[in-house]
Amino acid sequence: MKDATKCLHSGYTPGNTEPRVMPIVQSTTYVYDSTEEVAAVFDEPTRSLIYSRFANPTVMAVERKIAELEGGVGAMCTTSGQAASMLSILNICDAGDSFISTSEIYGGTVNLFAFTFKKMGIECIFVDKNATDEEISKAFKPNTKAVFGETIANPALSVLDIERFARIAHEHNVPLIVDNTFATPILCKPFDFGADIVIHSTTKYMDGHAVQVGGVIVDSGNFDWTKGNFPGITEPDESYHGISYIDTYGKAAYITKARMQLMRDFGVYPAAHSAFLLNLGLETLSVRMKQYCENALKVAKYLEQHEKVESVTYPGLESDASYELGKKYLKGSSGVISFVIKGGKEAAMRFMNSLELASNEVHVADIRTCVLHPASETHRQLTDEQLVAAGIEGGMIRFSVGLEDVDDILADIEKGFAKV
Repeated sequence: MKDATKCLHSGYTPGNTEPRVMPIVQSTTYVYDSTEEVAAVFDEPTRSLIYSRFANPTVMAVERKIAELEGGVGAMCTTSGQAASMLSILNICDAGDSFISTSEIYGGTVNLFAFTFKKMGIECIFVDKNATDEEISKAFKPNTKAVFGETIANPALSVLDIERFARIAHEHNVPLIVDNTFATPILCKPFDFGADIVIHSTTKYMDGHAVQVGGVIVDSGNFDWTKGNFPGITEPDESYHGISYIDTYGKAAYITKARMQLMRDFGVYPAAHSAFLLNLGLETLSVRMKQYCENALKVAKYLEQHEKVESVTYPGLESDASYELGKKYLKGSSGVISFVIKGGKEAAMRFMNSLELASNEVHVADIRTCVLHPASETHRQLTDEQLVAAGIEGGMIRFSVGLEDVDDILADIEKGFAKV
């Protein structure tokens, strides 16, 4: 099936007389006829459902849909994108390990990687995504277990050279983890370019309607865990009857371990109703992404020519530094634009406060146009040096183009400029 069809049909297929729409299974527990059957499921959790802290029929249907869209062997939903980022690393890194990340990533992820993981004894080594292969390779240590990057960085909007980072990661026998939130599998499929694990904040485009927070981890099944140093996957798990995930689950070892071990212990699994709402968003994802891209390109071209704009960052613009990478990896550049307004922070705030159609809110990738000032809002916890590394200036505005008529969006932008 093509993506538009998968958005509607993957994950759930009704049988005779069953509901056409994926039902909400609002239950925490599942009944068995005997204690022997329950015991058998604890020995082999993939046999059947145990408890909705880590598996639920409604959520599992959405997981199957996302896995099919990304082309992976399995997926696991989480309660937030941050939870997905966290578990994707903890699934392979222990205290004393390190991993590499590009510096141009979401500010909340920077905080998780640089501070929270440090408290756990896990080191994040940040690298410039434009550094040479040799410079990036020098950042690796004997205990480095993964490389992390974002397909389209938030809010810098630079495009990751996925094939290059995958090649470098694989030369050091570690997987490449890619946050594909802004692109979604409609615009980019990182597995096609060598990535091994994909994560999303499903709160953004996948949901699209700003009604529920969520995340997901998708396993390509392509990485050979036996070539690297990943004892948690290749050696017996003492916490689960001495099972070896690679021996028992093969290509699905990574995602199965994440569910059986980490989700079991952290319990960051979404509710059935949240998954139901996410599925409604997924059903229109293919259609929405095309319109976001069309609207955003028109807005980006308008901003590029405006006398009060210092610079515009949008991979779809021919003048953009990521334009060639965008052509290689993306089928569209999403609906998010970053631009720097002349006059710095104060001008940016006056502009934003004068908008009427666009909502000033801490969100992005909604069906409604919204706007945010990263330096004083989402990334305010970063130092000046970290802001520069993340590609954020005081006058930078993150503008998330919605699905309104583009002429109305442009008229609203002009109202904002009139106050600057």
